[in-house]
Formats: sequence, structure tokens, C-alpha cells
Amino acid sequence: MGGSMSSVVISGNTSGAVTLTVPDVAGTNTLTLPASTGTVLTTGSPQSGGIIQVVNSKTAPTQTSTSSTTFVTTGFSLSITPKFATSKIYLSFSINTYVSAGIGRYTIYRGATDLQASTGGLAIVNPGYSQNTITLLDSPATTSSTTYTLYMSNDAGGIYAGLTGQTSVFTLMEVAA
Repeated sequence: MGGSMSSVVISGNTSGAVTLTVPDVAGTNTLTLPASTGTVLTTGSPQSGGIIQVVNSKTAPTQTSTSSTTFVTTGFSLSITPKFATSKIYLSFSINTYVSAGIGRYTIYRGATDLQASTGGLAIVNPGYSQNTITLLDSPATTSSTTYTLYMSNDAGGIYAGLTGQTSVFTLMEVAA
């Protein structure tokens, strides 16, 4: 191991202590504390419910369609690499849709897993044009890159996603556990 580290120990009023340890580094580093009362947030322990990062895509994607009664990919996806395995991912996919007949459906897949298998996804019951938003909170339990993809199906007609010239917005937010 290298050289020694310098430490400052601050004793608590009745018990305990906080130790500040400075590693051997070239140059001077400055840690500036705010001039207010509160809790110091560290990268090792973000506050529960706090937003750690946001990934957003606002695009005019290529229109896709299907008349499949089972879910097929729309081709619209977004990836995030969680900083903590305990984090949750809040996602929101907003997309323009046309349903020719029947009931169109959207669902979200994480990799090959249908995250809404138990509910059947978002149903679009009225034929015609609509703006649809699907949201959910997922617990991927990983710090590896994770891809969320919008899938679609229709029970008795066609569904068209990402209508030509229309903007779609996909957002992923990492939320501290």
C-alpha cells in the first residue's frame, strides 16, 4: 500500500464520531458545504425517492403497424444504466396511435420480459387517432444497461404506432430505493 492518509475526527455531543479521511493526492481538493441546515447527500446513499438520473428521447420515429393478436415490437426503445441495483426505474412512453378496428394494446418489455403480462397492457378501445401514454415503475435489480421497448398488438384490426410526422416522448428515471 502507498503512503498514509490524513484524518480529522469530529466527536459527537454524547457519543459517536465522524471521521473525514483525505487520500494522498497531488494538488488540493475543496469540499464546499452549503450554508444551510440539512443532510449531506452522498453518492453511496441517495435519499429514498430521489431522482438519480433521467434519460429522455423526444423523436418523430418511423411509423410501424401490426394486425398481430400477440405482442410484437414497435421498434421504439430506450436504455438506461442504473447506478444502484436497488433503484427503481420509472418509465413513461407517450406515442401517437391509430387503431383501424378492434382493441389495440401497448405493453412494455424489459429485454424479453413483458412487464405488464398480468394486466394485458394499455388497451385502446376506440378506433381512430389518439395520443397514448403508458407509465410504470420497474425494479430491474441491476447496474447493467437495461432496455425498455414498447410492444403492440390488436385483437381484430390494425394498430399504427409513431404516426408519421408526430412526436413521441420516451422517458426513463432512476429513482433511489
